[in-house]
Amino acid sequence: MSIGGFFWYAGAFALALGILIVVHELGHFAVARLCGVKVLRFSLGFGKTLLSRRWGKDGTEWALAAFPLGGYVKMLDEREGPVPEEEAHRAFNRQGVGRRALIVVAGPLANLLLAVAIYAGVFMQGTEELRPVLGAPPAGSIAARAGVREHETVRAVAGKAVDTWQDLRWELVRQVVNRAPVKLEVADAKGDIAIRTLDLSDLPAAAIEGDLPSELGLKRYWPMLPPVIGQVVAGSPAALAGLAAGDEVVAIDGRPIAAWGELAATIRQAPGKRLTLETRRDGVSRTVVVVVAAVKDEGEPIGRIGIAVRENPNVHADLFVMVKLGPVAALRRAVEQTWDTAVFTLRMIGRMAMGELSWKNVSGPVTIADYAGQSAHMGLSPYLKFLALISISLGVLNLLPIPILDGGHLMYYLAEVIKGGPLSERVMEIGQQIGLAILLTLMAFAFFNDINRLISG
Repeated sequence: MSIGGFFWYAGAFALALGILIVVHELGHFAVARLCGVKVLRFSLGFGKTLLSRRWGKDGTEWALAAFPLGGYVKMLDEREGPVPEEEAHRAFNRQGVGRRALIVVAGPLANLLLAVAIYAGVFMQGTEELRPVLGAPPAGSIAARAGVREHETVRAVAGKAVDTWQDLRWELVRQVVNRAPVKLEVADAKGDIAIRTLDLSDLPAAAIEGDLPSELGLKRYWPMLPPVIGQVVAGSPAALAGLAAGDEVVAIDGRPIAAWGELAATIRQAPGKRLTLETRRDGVSRTVVVVVAAVKDEGEPIGRIGIAVRENPNVHADLFVMVKLGPVAALRRAVEQTWDTAVFTLRMIGRMAMGELSWKNVSGPVTIADYAGQSAHMGLSPYLKFLALISISLGVLNLLPIPILDGGHLMYYLAEVIKGGPLSERVMEIGQQIGLAILLTLMAFAFFNDINRLISG
């Protein structure tokens, strides 16, 4: 990865992390203030303070610390130091269990609400996405055995309507976790409806970790586009060789070319090489020699000459759909998406805890930074969707009943209600130690998986 690429990925990750942490802590802060609790410090990050400023009528210290993977809101609390008698009523520990629970749950809830807001905004803005149109499945695949045919469009997965390829992928992931047969409602080119049942009994457990549709034999449909150039980038190898828009490439190094996919694949596999292209322009044949440029793609050299396919409006309409909703529909869809993702995350965590799914699914900061950079390269909409997904994950993880996390504090408060009084300091201390051990174990798994992904590529 180049230095510029590194800073792009690091910047995308830092921006996402900063937004998520600030929103989470602002949830705690806002509800604490509403409950009358005095906030002493709002910190983005842990460790040594790099920048700080006091603001507000309570003189709250707003700080930026050296270790950015987290943050905290420090409230007035008699367990952490002496509190003036006139301010004792504003101490966190003096609040009723209901108010304390509300302050604690506000952080994860803020992350979930952020996801809802992001999804709603994306749905209202509108995004152009691939239709769930299927190509011919590989022989012997699960899709082939289910009777899937080329050019069928998936309308629903297990009764849930899907409009895009991304919807299809998401619903498949949700259903595969159950390991039960999955019914696809499909429509052929004539509009005739059929049901295709995917038998998952032979699907390996690791399939969910990769490209699940491909593992099932569900391929995207791509039409056979003619090898006609629609655009040539100025100053590119193609432009220097004299290629122009409208040229049809009929052969490369003497091998006939019938479709754009063949042309693109041949060029991609020839970085740094000289290719002889036989072309046709206005019925006149000519031969040109192009020196293929070598560019890096995920660390590997690939060939590029600076050309794009001639667009076919009819084909484009068949392959893509514009997803754009009104405010009410967008909000409803956003709530559904956030809820479904949160429930699915919990189910995945539960299955990993039971040993039914691999712990390879746990990702650390390196993998998350990689996804942040990739989604940012794809555009604003994919990056915002990535941000929403990570925000949901952060909210759900913080609600787990693990001491140290917000969910652990809620567990303490529930025990307090049942017991009729607060737990002893000793019990809470042991709980904190157990919680810390669990978190360190999870972090070890996450970093191990990150390193393993880097080594294995």
